[in-house]
Amino acid sequence: MTGYTMLRNGGVGNGGQTCMLRWSNRIRLTWLSFTLFIILVFFPLIAHYYLTTLDEADEAGKRIFGPRAGNELCEVKHVLDLCRIRESVSEELLQLEAKRQELNSEIAKLNLKIEACKKSIENAKQDLLQLKNVISQTEHSYKELMAQNQPKLSLPIRLLPEKDDAGLPPPKVTRGCRLHNCFDYSRCPLTSGFPVFVYDSDQFAFGSYLDPLVKQAFQATVRANVYVTENAAIACLYVVLVGEIQEPAVLQPADLEKQLHSLPHWRTDGHNHVIINLSRKSDTQNLLYNVSTGRAMVAQSTFYAAQYRAGFDLVVSPLVHAMSEPNFMEIPPQVPVKRKYLFTFQGEKIESLRSSLQEARSFEEEMEGDPPADYDDRIIATLKAVQDSKLDQVLVEFTCKNQPKPSLPTEWALCGEREDRLELLKLSTFALIITPGDPSLLISSGCATRLFEALEVGAVPVVLGEQVQLPYHDMLQWNEAALVVPKPRVTEVHFLLRSLSDSDLLAMRRQGRFLWETYFSTADSIFNTVLAMIRTRIQIPAAPIREEVAAEIPHRSGKAAGTDPNMADNGDLDLGPVETEPPYASPKYLRNFTLTVTDCYRSWNSAPGPFHLFPHTPFDPVLPSEAKFLGSGTGFRPIGGGAGGSGKEFQAALGGNVQREQFTVVMLTYEREEVLMNSLERLNGLPYLNKVVRTEKNSLNNRFLPWNEIETEAILSIDDDAHLRHDEIMFGFRVWREARDRIVGFPGRYHAWDIPHQSWLYNSNYSCELSMVLTGAAFFHKYYAYLYSYVMPQAIRDMVDEYINCEDIAMNFLVSHITRKPPIKVTSRWTFRCPGCPQALSHDDSHFHERHKCINFFVKVYGYMPLLYTQFRVDSVLFKTRLPHDKTKCFKFI
Repeated sequence: MTGYTMLRNGGVGNGGQTCMLRWSNRIRLTWLSFTLFIILVFFPLIAHYYLTTLDEADEAGKRIFGPRAGNELCEVKHVLDLCRIRESVSEELLQLEAKRQELNSEIAKLNLKIEACKKSIENAKQDLLQLKNVISQTEHSYKELMAQNQPKLSLPIRLLPEKDDAGLPPPKVTRGCRLHNCFDYSRCPLTSGFPVFVYDSDQFAFGSYLDPLVKQAFQATVRANVYVTENAAIACLYVVLVGEIQEPAVLQPADLEKQLHSLPHWRTDGHNHVIINLSRKSDTQNLLYNVSTGRAMVAQSTFYAAQYRAGFDLVVSPLVHAMSEPNFMEIPPQVPVKRKYLFTFQGEKIESLRSSLQEARSFEEEMEGDPPADYDDRIIATLKAVQDSKLDQVLVEFTCKNQPKPSLPTEWALCGEREDRLELLKLSTFALIITPGDPSLLISSGCATRLFEALEVGAVPVVLGEQVQLPYHDMLQWNEAALVVPKPRVTEVHFLLRSLSDSDLLAMRRQGRFLWETYFSTADSIFNTVLAMIRTRIQIPAAPIREEVAAEIPHRSGKAAGTDPNMADNGDLDLGPVETEPPYASPKYLRNFTLTVTDCYRSWNSAPGPFHLFPHTPFDPVLPSEAKFLGSGTGFRPIGGGAGGSGKEFQAALGGNVQREQFTVVMLTYEREEVLMNSLERLNGLPYLNKVVRTEKNSLNNRFLPWNEIETEAILSIDDDAHLRHDEIMFGFRVWREARDRIVGFPGRYHAWDIPHQSWLYNSNYSCELSMVLTGAAFFHKYYAYLYSYVMPQAIRDMVDEYINCEDIAMNFLVSHITRKPPIKVTSRWTFRCPGCPQALSHDDSHFHERHKCINFFVKVYGYMPLLYTQFRVDSVLFKTRLPHDKTKCFKFI
């Protein structure tokens, strides 16, 4: 700021010196102008008199003596005098003409100096105005900061961990471990970044027994994880993979316990360790049941009640896709709502396995009292009765056609291969999951496999047995994706399933797809979810999401509103503040711990999940109106200082329900520099424009990359051939500020149903409804740039690059999928025309055919059509309203 001020003050000083020289030049110019006036006015009259006399004398001589005697007359003394006078006058005239030209040249030079002096004065005034505005803004910000009356915060002091022992008092009982008595918080300060150290399984004996596919998948995801560190001394968490074991019988519990206790950083009791047992098969045994894990957390898919420590241990999903990503194109669509079968179940209960399992015998020794009631007989009878009634088409089979899969005692074994089970579930509206008859078995790999296979293909899970512990149940709201019904209510299941509306059923199916994709579909998602769960429990924010490097395009923005020639078509509108604001970046990362502590349930149960920390989101809460005036918030620019007003007051302030802000322009261009330069010129003087960003890579996906140069929440995405007036841009910006989670823009389009081909079409005709606003001229939140680039399925971005098309459709799909709301169209603009522009990509005949294909492909990837129709557009308040003479409209032409 100091350098900036010195630069501007220096300019003002030079302007003052120039003005002193101006008065001296002005006096000199006045004297020269007077002399030249005398010469040019009086002397030509005298010269004309003498020349006329000489001409008359010459003519008289010719008449008297003849033409030849004319020269002889010159010999006459009087005539000779006249000739000399004429020659003298001609010479003086030539000298005067030369003098006149010299004076004119000097006058022109002085005029140039005067114009330069005027320009210097105007620049100095603009610099002074800018400095005053900066000072005013600084004073205003300071007053707002003082009004908060909050102490200055600093980062917490880093608590250094003990080298040998954390000094935690031992829990009274083995199963009494909770975070407060078994986790060392001193190793995990809030600002530590959550460093995680992962043991190399190959360095320990149990590593040789691991399933190669599980170990390879785990190592791959560890290498790509942002939290993993190689420095064990600074680690907050220590991770060790102990399963899945290829042959569980070869590794005795005592041997595994001894190897765990000998880990280099176990520190006598294993605090801050998490032991992960990933199962790849439905019959995976409870490897850690008789192993003393001390204060280490256990993450696996099978737990007995005697073993599970609520709020400490983690229930994870089986690792179905060990080394391959799931193929989203093979997943069935979410519509139609109702499928062939209302519900299905296939399984076989094998009691003979009870005596062969060590964990079952151990459990029986701990049991006291009468055995629990077994509802399996009632369940079988009820479901068969529903099937026989033929009120709805259901399929229940309690005996496998082929050999059933191995299972735990009292558990319903899986039938057939995975592919066969998925094909049946694709035909099922609901999938029944009967929990084990033994209530002490809280969750098993077989039961979890049924759950995730149902979520994968969109069959809504119906879990019979309320004692079940579903994965991450303390964060995930499973009631939004599955029905958990007590076994005594099995007779009412049919009624319950029939009562669900189509909209509720599709909402559950869509939420189940989100849970499966985000937390359970791959080895990477499973490992990230385990870390995210522990990180959320100890209240450490996620790692900030990354950004891409870009460059800023210089533009003139330091002028008072209304002075730019590009705003001539705005009539008498004077948009923006009275004094142009300096660049103002949106506040970032103000809700880091709020999102982690108070808003964690929303982040876990809605896209994109809890894995990234965003600088800001469009869902941040809005302060009430009185906060603008009673000191609860900062940075507001209310209309008329809060008194309101018509167009004059409206144009001088930003108004709205949120604090002041600016927007960034990201412009898409394609090998037409002249068009780009003209577009940039049209942006000069635009109020609230923070900066214009350019990119180097040639990809339509670059339009939505989260560039680091974008320091505002609001992004105006615009094509280089989009001709928008300043008042239209300002109106769109103000509308977006009131609908921050939506796309707000000008050209509208819609998706139409092709009845003959039973597919979707892209339509650009004029219509009474729309479902898309093209991003060739639209505002959206930077939050969606992160989601488009890092969260949206890669298959969509690949198609955009392949066709060099459809990026705007993809963004509309994404925002509608996240918000379940349509975009907002502003003004009567429907399309843009650029007569002088070179050939555009959209002029190609294949352009629309590709967009048809894109829409149908995107629907397959999402599993449903996320676009929603809307039947209105937004125009300005007071537009076409008759106002008193002393009032003005908000926007004259909108």
